[in-house]
Amino acid sequence: MTIAQLIEGRSGDIVSCEASANVDAAVRILAEQRIGALPVYENGEIVGIFSERDVVYQLAAHGPATLDKTVGEVMTSPPITVEKHSAVLDSLALMTRRRIRHLPVVEGGQVCGFVSIGDLVKYRIERIEADAEAMRSYIQSA
Repeated sequence: MTIAQLIEGRSGDIVSCEASANVDAAVRILAEQRIGALPVYENGEIVGIFSERDVVYQLAAHGPATLDKTVGEVMTSPPITVEKHSAVLDSLALMTRRRIRHLPVVEGGQVCGFVSIGDLVKYRIERIEADAEAMRSYIQSA
C-alpha cells in the first residue's frame, strides 16, 4: 500500500504555521487541534516541522523565554518528507530509523498530506490482523 492510498479520502486542510509565528501561538494550535506537530512554511515552501518535542527541548534549554521565540528558531529543519507513491512500510521504516513521528507527504514539491507514526502503525496492525484471519480461515477450511 502507498501513502497516497492511506491518505485518500481525508478531508480538510492540513493545519500548519508560518516560520515567523510565535512559539506561544503555535503551541496553542497544537493544543486546540489536539495534534503533535505542524508543518512550517516560509514563502509558501515547507521549511520545517514544529513538534511537541521541539517545545520540550527548547523549554529545557531556555525556559519560558522559548514561548517568545519564533517557530523558525525552534523547529526541526530541514523537514523529512515522503512522496505520495512511497510505500507505507518504507515510510514506517524511515520514521523508525530517523526517530521521528510525523511526515509531510509531498507531490510535485507541494505538501498534499501529513501522516503520523500512529497512522502507519494502525495500517500495519490492520494488515497483520487481516493476514492472521486469512490464515485461520485457511486452516479451518483445510
